Amino acid sequence: MVQFEIGKGDLKMKRLFTAVFCLLFAFTISCSINPVTGRKEISLISEQGEIALGENTDKQVRAQYGVYSDPVLTAYIERVGAKLVPFTHRPHLKYHFAVLDTPVINAFAAPGGYIYVTRGILAMMNSEAELAVLLGHELGHVNARHSVSKMSQLILVQLGLAVGSALSEEFAKFSGLAGIGIQLLFLKFSRNDEREADRLGVEYSRNSGYNPAQMINFFSSLQSLGDLSSGHSLPGFLSTHPLTSERIENTKAILLESDSRLQYGQAPYFSQINNMIYGSDPRLGFVEGSTFYHPQMRFYFSIPQGWTVQNTTANVTLVSNDGNAAVVLLAEQSNEGIRDYAKKKASSFEGHILQNERSQTINGMASYLQSLDVPQQEGENLRVILSCIKKGEYVYSFASLSTVSKFSSYDYTFGTVVGSFRELTDRTYLNRQPARITVIKANGKQTLQSIFQRAGMNKDLWQKFAIMNEIQLNQRPDSGRSIKILK
Repeated sequence: MVQFEIGKGDLKMKRLFTAVFCLLFAFTISCSINPVTGRKEISLISEQGEIALGENTDKQVRAQYGVYSDPVLTAYIERVGAKLVPFTHRPHLKYHFAVLDTPVINAFAAPGGYIYVTRGILAMMNSEAELAVLLGHELGHVNARHSVSKMSQLILVQLGLAVGSALSEEFAKFSGLAGIGIQLLFLKFSRNDEREADRLGVEYSRNSGYNPAQMINFFSSLQSLGDLSSGHSLPGFLSTHPLTSERIENTKAILLESDSRLQYGQAPYFSQINNMIYGSDPRLGFVEGSTFYHPQMRFYFSIPQGWTVQNTTANVTLVSNDGNAAVVLLAEQSNEGIRDYAKKKASSFEGHILQNERSQTINGMASYLQSLDVPQQEGENLRVILSCIKKGEYVYSFASLSTVSKFSSYDYTFGTVVGSFRELTDRTYLNRQPARITVIKANGKQTLQSIFQRAGMNKDLWQKFAIMNEIQLNQRPDSGRSIKILK
């Protein structure tokens, strides 16, 4: 992430003020009672502050990763979650449940009661009970205030650093306490935190009528699949929730014989995920050959050879193979003139020095280009070419950046990327449709492999879908058993 240097005119006064603030803040640290354990613990964030933090984080999560557009599926997740809430340790919180539009297998919680599951993790589960245990696990993190505790520790560390170096030039590096934001969600939880969340997931799901033994099936599938987050900005479940054999054995130890009499809810679960998008949705952007296509926004542009591409709801980022250059594309609806819009956009680069600017036309579209030098707190200054292009109701902003000394090596490549931006009209790409999960009934005569083969599934996906169906490829599913295939 690009960081910008604060002004130095009254830097000494700012450092002194911050040091005093940090010292005063340290004296106001209070202890609170953990709702789950009943023990006192240091907390720098009140429940009201936790809820406010969750609201802000929720906005960032939705903007960055996008919410899956299926109100029926979302309502179903909310209903299952709502069954668990009365049995939590903080039933008074207002909980929010959302499905993120990403194939990455993950689930996580933001402070204050915001719970997220991805459609990637929904695709791998096979019952409402599995979903309930998963939601219960994330509710456990919220109820035990694991994220808040972690954030308090981070703030204490940063406050210590700030106080210790408040009168030094190094202080600026530690002044951005707000910067921990959304990144906090994806830090690994401790073994104790995960063990506690597992226990709470079992407790909450059992008390709401679901068989918590389904968590073992879920863990087994996760171990078999591994951490499948490659190429996405969102990490996988195993990255944020480390899974150990000890953790599985601990979960088995707290299961009860009577749990087997509780509900599984396979039929209602399969009816909800039937026809759900699987994998990346090409309508939201995809790479084919050396070109990035975005059917929904109706544009395409060229990708330099060897550069990596990361596509999210918020932006498209290209990074050179040596890591010394990048191009970031953002889109925003605007009625402003292109010149006024571009100048406003440039102002977001704090402390920038304008080198030159000009209007031009790119493939029939009005555009405005600005060359900016942006000072950095550490290291060499950046050079940024900000190219804003007006297409329909949107302005597309390409920020092409590298260090000042290396910029000339990429200047031609930057120009090629921006110059290739065009309106997408080819129906071959505009009509590209996503693959979808389809639930069928086994006839009791075919092996799972035969079912996949008859459905025309890519052979490379057979083993993965066998794990997702919790059955071996050479096994013959019982007649009437629901099987997930891809169409």
